[in-house]
Amino acid sequence: MSLIYVDDPTDSRLSDFRAVSEPELALTRGLFIAEGRMVVRRLLTESAFVPRAVLVTPSAEKAVEDVLRARPEVPVFIVPKEVMDGVAGFNVHRGCLASGERPTPADWRTCVVHARRAVVLERVGDADNVGAIFRSAAAFGADVVLTGPACADPLYRKAIRTSMGAALTLPFAAIDAWPMALSELARDGWAVAALTPAADAMPLREFASATRPQRVALVLGHEGEGLTDAALAACEFRIRIPIRPSVDSLNVATAAAIALYELGQV
Repeated sequence: MSLIYVDDPTDSRLSDFRAVSEPELALTRGLFIAEGRMVVRRLLTESAFVPRAVLVTPSAEKAVEDVLRARPEVPVFIVPKEVMDGVAGFNVHRGCLASGERPTPADWRTCVVHARRAVVLERVGDADNVGAIFRSAAAFGADVVLTGPACADPLYRKAIRTSMGAALTLPFAAIDAWPMALSELARDGWAVAALTPAADAMPLREFASATRPQRVALVLGHEGEGLTDAALAACEFRIRIPIRPSVDSLNVATAAAIALYELGQV
């Protein structure tokens, strides 16, 4: 391992981790930040992304020493906790951060060539919701996540953290032409299904049984307003999760998890 002990928060070698709570800063640097011991482990052992450096406190270094030893090419900076807090600008990192290189954006059409289950997002702007959707997508066997307009960045640190590292291992791509891409998926044989609380939509379980064993693209929209009219019109199916009348809708990440689970049962 390349262990480097640093006690100066202004040390230029720590620049990847400076003010990482500001999402635009990491984006403009061409970086992403993984935080927490489990997520850093996944970056170093399961992800195809290229890690640049690891920043740890002495106690965290001991906890992830095995994976650090397996990646000797990655420099490891060991700092006191107060130095890490000062550099990062927040203190919920559990003493373990890693920086990685943002990859060249993937082409969404290439990502779906061999896929059977896709999650498609429109205007899901909350990073925690995006991360939770990635976590469910990985748990229930989705092959790819596609992001339409105004979605939170899957490689923003909060999205990566909430996904428990799934955003580093599950293929994803941004859609360039929206909502025409939905029609393109349908032409390629996908069952493109808009998830909506509308009373006239097909119940989820009925849809899951009817579309077996088709390729299914599950389309989810904005946390408050749902899918736009244009997106709804481009979807072949409209499906709903039956809930009690006293509740108007579900959180988008919760709805995604339920739908993905149900699709996996048929």
